[in-house]
Amino acid sequence: MNPQDIYRSKLVAVDDAVSRIASNNDVIVAMCASEPQGCMSRFHIVADRVENVRVFSCLTLKPYDFYMKREMKGHFELASWFHAPGSREALKNGVGTVTYVPNMLHRAAMDRIHARRPDIFFGTCTPPDKHGFVSLSLGITYEQDIIEAARLVVLEVNPRLPRTLGDTQVHVSKVDFFVLNDQEVPTLPSPVPSATDLAIGAYIADLVEDGSTIQLGIGGIPNAAALALKDKRDLGVHTEMFVDSMMELYEMGVITNTRKALKPGKFVTTFAMGSRKLYDWLDDNVAVEFIRGNWVNNPAVVSQNSRMVSINTCISVDFTGQVASESIGTSQYSGTGGQSDTAQGAVAGFDGLGKSIIACASTARGGKLSTIVPTLPEGSAVTLHRSHVDHVVTENGVARLRGKTVRERTRELIAIAHPDFRADLTAKAKALGYL
Repeated sequence: MNPQDIYRSKLVAVDDAVSRIASNNDVIVAMCASEPQGCMSRFHIVADRVENVRVFSCLTLKPYDFYMKREMKGHFELASWFHAPGSREALKNGVGTVTYVPNMLHRAAMDRIHARRPDIFFGTCTPPDKHGFVSLSLGITYEQDIIEAARLVVLEVNPRLPRTLGDTQVHVSKVDFFVLNDQEVPTLPSPVPSATDLAIGAYIADLVEDGSTIQLGIGGIPNAAALALKDKRDLGVHTEMFVDSMMELYEMGVITNTRKALKPGKFVTTFAMGSRKLYDWLDDNVAVEFIRGNWVNNPAVVSQNSRMVSINTCISVDFTGQVASESIGTSQYSGTGGQSDTAQGAVAGFDGLGKSIIACASTARGGKLSTIVPTLPEGSAVTLHRSHVDHVVTENGVARLRGKTVRERTRELIAIAHPDFRADLTAKAKALGYL
């Protein structure tokens, strides 16, 4: 059979593909803009005949019935590598169908395979080309690794997905079933930075030198940092997430990728999410190379970049430098993601010029709480170990913590805290014996 005949022979209806889910299965789904929404919207139809099905996901975009409804307990459980609004809501409402998977992004796939071989993978792809290859398009953070390990592979074919290049290609012979789902690709609008975000972005930009290789995420602060980088020259990109601001800086001539030590001339990324304009720009774009997360985010790989700058955000930082970016006390808010990966890799850069930047507004909850704290709230997950912290940035300045004592760190962090909290923070630091 030629590739097109193989492809057509594997086309099935969505409900037929979903019916392959059986009790006690571990099901893994593609993440973010690659989410197989056609299939996931129908998982609940098998609930009455299955038990103990675990669906592993990352940044699930929609509140699907299979985990949002209390009656799904015992039938389905969403195991999330990184919580999004839907899974947070389910946790808050106590429906008992959501749990968290502690992880570092570059090891997420292989650690899960080590724990147990996945039963089914559901993902998305472009239609096959004339050679029989589909593109996994907007994400291969863990998808390729799981496809190779899963007992059954189901891909939703969406002609609106861009055909991206790198390690995104899969031959139709490696897929068990295809389903058609022509829908708009999920988008993520660029947030409008606040005045606080812009102040933080300006401090971040001051730390980025011409010729640096950057990792940048999404959100008000990263977007403000991107805006502040517009006067830089010859920046490169090695990042887990590709967003609109990177395309825009490239079109402005700020990002050229020419001075990168690792894969010069290429953007390196593992997944993308943004506007429709971004997806059209990524289509068949040889300047952008999508590579598996176990390589892109491996700290040993990140450290091979020249002048590597990792830019991440957090929820709070304590006086010793412990960074909490994923939980508020015992409440899991998001996930570790790639923060620990890229922060460690940047600081370990081969040229000794790498920097890790952790940024946050100095207050939360409308100015009622300081994000610089004496100690993290009880039960907080430490996302970045204090031994790995480098620069911490708020709208009030930059604290340079790498290699410094607890006393020095405490002074630096209080100096960038909100003025309304500095006296109280100083008193608590003295009570702890830090000052």
